[in-house]
Amino acid sequence: MRTVMRALVGAFYNRLGGPGASLVALLATGVAALAAAQDTLTVVEATRIAVEANPMLRAARYSAEAAAQRIGPAGALPDPQLQFGLMNRMASDFGSTMDPMTMNQVQLMQMLPWPGKLGGARLAARHDATAASADADEQGRMLGAQVRMAYYDVAYADRALAVMQGTQQLLRQFLDVSTTMYTVGSAVQQDVLRAQVEVARMTEEITRMGQERVAGAARLNALLGREATRLIGLLELPEPGGDLPAADSLIARALDGRPAVRAGSERVAAAEASLRAARRELYPDFQLGVAYQQRPQFPTMVSLMVGVNLPIFAGSKQLAARRQMAAMRDMSHAELLNLKNETTARIIETRARAVLDRNLVRLYRTSIVPQARAAVQASLSGYRVGRVSFMQLIDNQMTINRYETETYRLIADYHQAVGELEALVGQPLEGQP
Repeated sequence: MRTVMRALVGAFYNRLGGPGASLVALLATGVAALAAAQDTLTVVEATRIAVEANPMLRAARYSAEAAAQRIGPAGALPDPQLQFGLMNRMASDFGSTMDPMTMNQVQLMQMLPWPGKLGGARLAARHDATAASADADEQGRMLGAQVRMAYYDVAYADRALAVMQGTQQLLRQFLDVSTTMYTVGSAVQQDVLRAQVEVARMTEEITRMGQERVAGAARLNALLGREATRLIGLLELPEPGGDLPAADSLIARALDGRPAVRAGSERVAAAEASLRAARRELYPDFQLGVAYQQRPQFPTMVSLMVGVNLPIFAGSKQLAARRQMAAMRDMSHAELLNLKNETTARIIETRARAVLDRNLVRLYRTSIVPQARAAVQASLSGYRVGRVSFMQLIDNQMTINRYETETYRLIADYHQAVGELEALVGQPLEGQP
C-alpha cells in the first residue's frame, strides 16, 4: 500500500515539474503572464483623463472663474440714478404751466463711498478669487490621489485573482491525488474533505475578489468621468520606487506649495481686507446730484445737491459688521493653522505608512515568500514518503497564497500612499512611478 501511495504522489510531483520544481509553478506562470501583458491604462493616463473630464473638478474651476468675475463689481461705484419728474403741477389744472414753480425736471444722482471702502472690497474679492483658484488646484490634486487609490485597488485585484486562480488549480490537483489515494486505501477521508473545503473556500475568495474588482473598476470610471460599466483591462502595479524624501523636506514643500495652504492664506488676506473696509463703514458716504429744471413759461433752472448718510444706528449695524469681520479674520487664521497642523501630521503618517509598506514588500520578496515556497517543497517531499500529513501540505500552500496576495496588497498600498503624499505636497515626488 505504501508503494501505491508513493507512486501516486510521485506522479503528481513529476506532473509539477520534478524534484527541483516549485509547488507554485502554476501560480508563478500565471503571475508572469499577467505581468507581461500589455497594460490598457497607465496611472498617468488615468490621472490626465480625470483632470480633463471629472465633473466635480470642472465645477470647481467654474466656481473659481465665477469668483474672478466678482472682483470688478466689488470695487465698482454704485450705479447712478436718473430721475424724471413733472414738478409742482396744480391739482385742479394738471396741464397748466402758468405757475412759476411748475417745471419739468431731470435729475442725476451718484453715491460716492468713503475712500478705501471700495478698495477694501475689491482687494477682498481678489483674494477670494485667488483662494477659489487654489481650491480648484487642490481638488485636482486630491482627485489625482483618489484616482491612484481606485487604480491600485483594481491593479491589486488583478494580481490577487491571478494568485488565487493559480492556488485553486493546485488545490484541485491536491484533491485529485487525495481522492485517488483514498480510493486505493492510502489516505483517509479527512484528506479528501479538507481538500474539497479548501477548493470551495478558494472559489469563494475568487468570487469575492472578482466582485471587488468590478466595484473598483466602476469607482475608477466614475472618477474618470466615464460610464461605470466601461471595461477596464489589466492595470499596472510597478514595484516600489526609491527612497522617499525626508519628512522635513516634504513638510516644507507642502507648507510652501500645497494649494489648500495657499487658499487658506488668501482667505486670511481677504478677511483682513474686509475688516479694514468694515472699519471705514462709520465714515459717511457722499451723494452728489445735479438737476435740470425746465419751466415752460419762465427761465430754466439748474440745481446741485450734496448729501451724506448718517450712521446713527452704528451700534447695531456698522459696529456689528466690524465685529463680524474681526471674527471672520480670527476664524480664517485658526483654520489656516489647523490646516498646516493637519498637513504636517498627514505627511508624517502617510510617509511612515509608505516606508513600512516598501520595507515589508522587500521582506516578503527576499525572505518570507521564498521560505514559504521552500516549506511547501519540503512538505511535498515529506508527504511523498509519509512523513508529513496532507493537512500540513494544504496549510503550507495556503500560507503561500496569503503571502503572495499580501505582497501585492502592500505594493498597492505603497503607491496609494505616494499618491496621497504628492497631493499633500502639491507636486510629484522624485524617483516615484
